[in-house]
Amino acid sequence: MLPTLLSWLGGALAVLFVILLAYVGYRYWYHMGRLPKPPSRSIRNKPMPATWRDEEVTFTWVGHSTILINLFGTKILTDPVLGEKLGLRIAGIHFGPKRYTPPALSSAEIGDVDIILISHAHMDNVDLPSLRELARPSIHVITAKNTSRLIARMPFGSYEEIAPHETVRTASGVKITAIPVRHWGNRFPWNKDYGYNGYIIEKNGVRILYPGDTAYTSFEELPRAFGSIDIAFMPIGAYKPDAYQAAHCTPEQAWEMFKQSGAKWFVPIHWNTFVLSQEPVEEPIQRLLAAAGDEKDRIVIEEQGETFVLPVS
Repeated sequence: MLPTLLSWLGGALAVLFVILLAYVGYRYWYHMGRLPKPPSRSIRNKPMPATWRDEEVTFTWVGHSTILINLFGTKILTDPVLGEKLGLRIAGIHFGPKRYTPPALSSAEIGDVDIILISHAHMDNVDLPSLRELARPSIHVITAKNTSRLIARMPFGSYEEIAPHETVRTASGVKITAIPVRHWGNRFPWNKDYGYNGYIIEKNGVRILYPGDTAYTSFEELPRAFGSIDIAFMPIGAYKPDAYQAAHCTPEQAWEMFKQSGAKWFVPIHWNTFVLSQEPVEEPIQRLLAAAGDEKDRIVIEEQGETFVLPVS
């Protein structure tokens, strides 16, 4: 009797699994069918980080939320995502978006960095294959609360977690403070304890705002809390349908947050790499430029691979 019951239960669970897989597949393909389908693009600007001077602040937009920064000789890489695809493979089927604009730099071209800065654990911010390629004993990783287990077995030299309003200082003289943003951290539905951060990065009097992903939130307190901010890397994509604005700001909101922060230069990120939402792929930059109006010359990078050197004040 018992073997028969166990066999029946096993068969029922198998059927339920197949039904669940079919439902997930249906929802995924229905969602994907409503998204733009841009053709593959090429990189028109090739960064040369080996030529950057350690006496300056230089950076390039590698793609999506990945930025390579040389901050007075300290090399920082944010949310490294260098792979062709995001997501998972289940039963031989890939679930997740494919990159339509390649990264401006490969992991080999990025080379050794001092700090990897992770804002939260979403798959378009924590790409495990990319992190494995980059992992070296010389790298220190700073990440959000309860997310370091994703990298704990990789050969990084050290890592630490911080929560909003906490600060770390590195041996190279960089001060990094986590700031609160409006987003969420789950990688899967059960990762409810994963944290999420924005960051203020400081060295030698230069301050950089890297909010990661965020819905609209006021940044009016930042200049009072930290002083003048030089560069703001602001996300501008993934805001349609409107429900997505609970976690992602619009280009107009990004510009308003930039103005509130008092930053001098604006660098748009989190667009033109993966199709994650329903807005046309060129719309974010068009709306941003319209919102900036006569101040659009403060937007210093518009394409992956462009390089900017902070002017000496």
